[in-house]
Amino acid sequence: MSSSTEKPTPASPADVVVSSAPGAAIAPQAAEAKVKAAPAAPASTSTLVNRLWSYCELLRHSGVSTLDYVEQLTYLLFLKMADERANRPAIFRRNVPEKPLVPEGRDWQSLMTRSAEALLDHYEFILKDLGQRGGTMLGEVFTKAQNKIQEPAVLERLIKDLINPYTWTTENQDLKGDAYEGLLQRGAEDRKTGAGQYFTPRPLIDAMVDCVQPKPGEALTDPACGTGGFLIAAHAHLVQNHENELYGDKGRALQTGAITGYELVRETGRLALMNMLLHGIGSSEAKPLITIQDSLARPPKRHYDIVLANPPFGVGSVTGESYASRTDFWAPTTNKQLNFVQHIYNLLKTNGRAALVLPDNVLFEGGAGETIRRNLLNLCDVHTLLRLPTGIFYANGVKANVLFFDKTGQRTGGCPGTRKLWVYDFRTDQRFTLKQRQLGRRHLDDFVAAYHSGGVDIIKRIPSERFRPYDYDELIARDKVNLDLTVLRSDTAATTEYVSPDVIAQEIVDELEVALAEFTAVAQSLKKDASPSVDDK
Repeated sequence: MSSSTEKPTPASPADVVVSSAPGAAIAPQAAEAKVKAAPAAPASTSTLVNRLWSYCELLRHSGVSTLDYVEQLTYLLFLKMADERANRPAIFRRNVPEKPLVPEGRDWQSLMTRSAEALLDHYEFILKDLGQRGGTMLGEVFTKAQNKIQEPAVLERLIKDLINPYTWTTENQDLKGDAYEGLLQRGAEDRKTGAGQYFTPRPLIDAMVDCVQPKPGEALTDPACGTGGFLIAAHAHLVQNHENELYGDKGRALQTGAITGYELVRETGRLALMNMLLHGIGSSEAKPLITIQDSLARPPKRHYDIVLANPPFGVGSVTGESYASRTDFWAPTTNKQLNFVQHIYNLLKTNGRAALVLPDNVLFEGGAGETIRRNLLNLCDVHTLLRLPTGIFYANGVKANVLFFDKTGQRTGGCPGTRKLWVYDFRTDQRFTLKQRQLGRRHLDDFVAAYHSGGVDIIKRIPSERFRPYDYDELIARDKVNLDLTVLRSDTAATTEYVSPDVIAQEIVDELEVALAEFTAVAQSLKKDASPSVDDK
């Protein structure tokens, strides 16, 4: 058996000291040297995923479930990537010293110096020791972490043969994406669950951030942050576009709470914290920048300049509780997305701006939905709606949109905040899949250009075949204030290029899987809610 009271043997000191500059940015003058200093490219994402997943198949025979295996990779890959970050060339750190993310003696190198039972014991010691650092980002990462791989030989092979030989961190990669995201996707597919809902396609995240354009000094949050994709992208945008401003107070604010998130599921929030630490947001010993809680449970205590979010899809409250206590909501409802729309409105400061991914039903659902849309159009400038194609989310067949609005309040004379809602149709005649034709950032270039085509004046935007405005009076006069708006006519489908039968067949399969998942969810909900009678016992 392993021991949790082992005294760690200090690992050999690293030859390089790591940095923690406020913006985690690289000096412009170092750009050329940065390219030359970059390490050799790691193995391809698909190769790493296939190698680790094949080992997962073998572990099942040792009693290690898919979920347990992926959870252990969460801890091990973080330790490995933290080690890579600590030993990256000095040019990547702007030659500024920084404390390592993981203390010496609890780090990846301390695992590499041990074998067999000693390795197993030390790994369990690391999990327990780091998890006891309460109130810190590192402590939150390892809170309640337990080792589920009890065979020393199995753990040693995983650490030394399958993880250590490869480089896991490169520019523009993170723990959420690339190889690790591929593993989680495989896990979601294997369990036939809705785990994939946590993943917003990175190209869509980047496009949304490019539209909203965060600036230094602004406070930004995601109330349903998942693995932190929006937070990482916003930070990257700031570093790329405002590097010279990320010093002093603005730089310190960026490190200590200007970018924060909220997440209901602890395991998912753990990934978000790892992502932030590995990208230089926050520090190991600082207060966690991700709060584990039900965002909808109570009115916000803090308000933000920017909210970016992809709230969880589905009907019913997040925890099964009633949100009747939310007297700041315009209308009570059990629809999660409608509640998140109301919550995000309340999260914003005056003139704050929001961009959120929403399913189609939010645009046309009656009752509370109509009330919420009326208030939103009246009290905000709801200026842009991006209609998304299917095939871009891990949950196949999802029909979604991105809604952009600013919390302006009513205009002078009691006029509604919204003047025109510009709709960009990226759905009609657009076909994407997760394998054959993946969504790329380039596919959204035209939308981002259209979004900014009027400069700072939205009214001066330039319409196009896919992009047109709807006046407020036209919107408010529609039945139930239905915002399920179109731009392209359906007969344009006749002009589209030939679509191969295998793509069409896959789309049919996707739609059937979505329908089956929805029926399964309903059945499980009914089963859960059913109270057995005395005769049934």
